[in-house]
Amino acid sequence: MPELPELTVLASQMRRELTGKLILHAECLQPKCCNVEPGQLDVTLSGRRVGETTSRGKWLFMPAEPGYTLLMNLGMGADTVRFVPEGPLPPKYQFRLDLQDGTGFTIKFWWFGYVHLVPNDELHAHAMTRVLGPSALDPELSPDDFKRLVRRGRGMIKPFLLDQRHISGIGNAYVHDILFRAGIHPKRSIPSLSDAEIDALYASVRDVLGTAIVMGGAYYEKDFYGHPGGYTAEHWLVGYADGRPCSVCGATIRKIKTGSTSSYICPSCQAL
Repeated sequence: MPELPELTVLASQMRRELTGKLILHAECLQPKCCNVEPGQLDVTLSGRRVGETTSRGKWLFMPAEPGYTLLMNLGMGADTVRFVPEGPLPPKYQFRLDLQDGTGFTIKFWWFGYVHLVPNDELHAHAMTRVLGPSALDPELSPDDFKRLVRRGRGMIKPFLLDQRHISGIGNAYVHDILFRAGIHPKRSIPSLSDAEIDALYASVRDVLGTAIVMGGAYYEKDFYGHPGGYTAEHWLVGYADGRPCSVCGATIRKIKTGSTSSYICPSCQAL
């Protein structure tokens, strides 16, 4: 599943390639992905100009100026890939956007995803994005802001971090190493965390996600040009490393059950 690093990379590349171009045609081949009829999607988008695409959490926000924004969520995974005139197209896709200069992009959802067209004056009411918490790498999210967010939580720390209503963009791929770097067991209760541990968690979020962005996102996801990310399995410290020795203390990394998800931990560095 693409998380904040992959969406950040995609948004940056889409700004570079799409901003200022006129939309010629929009095609949705899987109507259940869309919040409007495919014909309405095409009619509304055609002739509008693409603004600067941004990301928030696990969503892409592509302005269609004037007056609209195309919201895209890649679900459990998707290939969101640019095409050029006379270039090859993927054999299957659920969404396609053609631009006046002959370029554009397609989205092939691996399982499910969303392409929602929303008038700008209704963005605040969009059910799936209005509840999003601040992005995990929001420059305005200070250590004190992060601490206040965490202190409002209850229960285990891992489900809190995965809940997009609290902090958006963290998923079950990067969360293992985020908690490991902070020395926090995923089953730790939020009230049991010290201020120093929450500060360490804030720093770990910034470090792990920031490094993944620099490396182009995870290796199993594609960027806007169809290239895999550079953050490979070798870069995970404990994530998906069941049975390997911990790089810090040498203890054997374990896979454990944490609610509805599995977690990878070092039982020594992340004592419960």
